[in-house]
Amino acid sequence: MPVPVPRQRAIPAVESGQGQAASPGGGPSKEQVPHQDATAENTHTNLTLLLIEDDPAGSPIVPDLLDQAGKPIRVRTARNLTEAGRLLTDDVHCILLDLALPAPGRAGDADDDELAVLKHVLELAPRHAVLALTASGDAERGAQAVREGAQDYLFRDELDGRLLSRAIRYAVERKRSDSAERRLAEGRLRAQENARLERGLLPTPLLEGSSLRFAARYRPGRSRALLGGDFYDVVRTPDGTVHAMIGDVCGHGPDEAALGVELRIAWRALTLAGLSGDELLGTLQQVLEHERADDEIFATLCTVDIAPDGRRAGLCLAGHPAPLVTGPALPARLLPYENNGPALGLLPGARWPRMQVELGAEWSLMLYTDGLIEGRIGEGRERLGQEGMVELVRRQLAEGLRGEELLRAAVNEVRDLNGGELTDDVAVLLLDRVG
Repeated sequence: MPVPVPRQRAIPAVESGQGQAASPGGGPSKEQVPHQDATAENTHTNLTLLLIEDDPAGSPIVPDLLDQAGKPIRVRTARNLTEAGRLLTDDVHCILLDLALPAPGRAGDADDDELAVLKHVLELAPRHAVLALTASGDAERGAQAVREGAQDYLFRDELDGRLLSRAIRYAVERKRSDSAERRLAEGRLRAQENARLERGLLPTPLLEGSSLRFAARYRPGRSRALLGGDFYDVVRTPDGTVHAMIGDVCGHGPDEAALGVELRIAWRALTLAGLSGDELLGTLQQVLEHERADDEIFATLCTVDIAPDGRRAGLCLAGHPAPLVTGPALPARLLPYENNGPALGLLPGARWPRMQVELGAEWSLMLYTDGLIEGRIGEGRERLGQEGMVELVRRQLAEGLRGEELLRAAVNEVRDLNGGELTDDVAVLLLDRVG
């Protein structure tokens, strides 16, 4: 059966877009090439209306139309949904649908859904504005069409050019507004879901039964992210030992953030299983080597295990900056880092010596990632560095800052010295023991 040829209203060829059926090179005209968004046309482009109605006599139920700028509104006419599908390119701005048109395969069936044809068109053209055309006095059917998804409804025997032109412009703008609002709502929902996911991936310290006080500060380097490649955790094992860890996966993207979460979870599981020191770090290196997307990816790590009496600790460094410790009788200083081992993922079969350090009866221990010390000082090339960080913390301790306030002030001052937001992830962890 031959496909029926769609008919057009008798309008000038240039106005209808049919006067340039092909490009100079023989390619399709603009009328034949779909655009990305039916509601995003330039405001200077003539509006195009697709009329879907099956009047066999071809009576012109659509009068001459002008847009707000006085330009003719182009009209295409389809006698059925098959023709409509062929004419429904993305440069169509609005569809005027006769609700009396039978849906495919439903002609003459009185028991059919009265809005079946509208539902079919809405599925066919989800990004186009739709005006429903119904019989005079059948306002309820028109209102039902709007509830179903049409932008507005009109009565067939009350059409005039001014009314229809205004209705088309209103429908197009309402569709644009609805689409923008929907995209905004979807974006907000995705952002909320991502925030909940990332927030849920941050650790909850397991310190029940310990007298140590815990505080942490986390600032990812990625814009609008909650989680970066830095990671930390603190757990207390049944023997009373408190284990703390902080690490940094090289890079700042979502893959690095995911790898950091994997390493943190693996560290917690291995620590609770009784592993520590060199054995623990060697196993974490195996995890990293299996999970990383590229052989060049590595991670630095600092682990501390604090004895049940709280007076001494074991320290392992894998390419990571040494922690800072301070007490009532001693100014802030860095713990020894001479036996610093390589970062995880750099050397197969590497070893990480465990150093024993004395903490005393009352102390504060701060673990941090290099994002805290690599920020610049002013506009030059000079960076804060570990010594600059130590001096900064000493001054803030002298001002009486402790716990969360100390970490917040330290990170904010480092950012201010940098002249703006830091580009690297920053994680800082603080453990305090009060004698």
